[in-house]
Amino acid sequence: MPDLVETSGRRPHDEFAPFDVFSEHDWAKLRAGMPMTLSAEEIVQLQGFNDRVEPAQVETIYLPLSRLLSLYVEATEGLHRATQAFLGRNGQRTTYIIGIAGSVAVGKTTTAQLLQTLMSRWPGHPTVDLVTTDGFLYPNAHLLEHGLMERKGFPESYDVGLLIAFLSDVKSGARHVEAPVYSHLTYDRVPGETIEVDRPDILIVEGLNVLQTQRLSGDRPRVPFVSDFFDFSIYLDADEDLLQEWYLTRFNRLKETRFTDPRSYFHRYASRSAEETDAFARNLWEKINLKNLRENVGPTKMRADLILRKGADHRITEVALRRI
Repeated sequence: MPDLVETSGRRPHDEFAPFDVFSEHDWAKLRAGMPMTLSAEEIVQLQGFNDRVEPAQVETIYLPLSRLLSLYVEATEGLHRATQAFLGRNGQRTTYIIGIAGSVAVGKTTTAQLLQTLMSRWPGHPTVDLVTTDGFLYPNAHLLEHGLMERKGFPESYDVGLLIAFLSDVKSGARHVEAPVYSHLTYDRVPGETIEVDRPDILIVEGLNVLQTQRLSGDRPRVPFVSDFFDFSIYLDADEDLLQEWYLTRFNRLKETRFTDPRSYFHRYASRSAEETDAFARNLWEKINLKNLRENVGPTKMRADLILRKGADHRITEVALRRI
């Protein structure tokens, strides 16, 4: 990304026309009095596989973001009270839903888990649940039957109707709403296994295509977008060469760990040579993940309320906040 010209701590750029763009230094100033509630050991535990975050960046990036979200949640609660007063009612407020989008290997899981823990430690200790959209992928049997196995992760590989129904139930205040569970070991939805969401104060929804708006086909009934249920959305951004590097590194680490389990979908690659594994991983990246990034995931970036821009070593270098 070209250098940006600093103006009073905010840096405008054509790519981020509707946004104020902050360097790490300037964004860190917005932490104000938000306390650090995570230990260095907890930060390590909250990191996703092959992702890492420096404890210093929790203070410079995530604490200001936690403060911003606390202000947004508080403002939404105020709007709820005002609306209820207008209607002459005293109804229950709805769950505040945060969407997190971005490419494979960009670090969505780490960001989601860090925010979940930080927000759950706000004063009042709100209930913060986390759901990934992996569970809403169609089972492998369905993908194979419909010739979609090599399109796994593309919008058409998800049971969007089921995901919309889940989010609608959560927003409507339904009790004991269930979401499917996905296994990264078997590379498939786990039959009969679900996680329950029971009127949390905040729900984080993390996934590749959560900001997607494209209609999958003209003959399908009109349904809301997943993002229609979001109160706030975050997009994790990085250059393609970095994403490829992180993906290949992660795949090779999995070869030495998870793939050695006979139950693993990729178990046959555990004994392959480094050259064979690298060639296979590059093929997966280029034909599936990079293609999906360019066609579906990346174009949704500008729909986010906040963009976290990553550089080398997963370090967040810029924060872009949508203007209100």
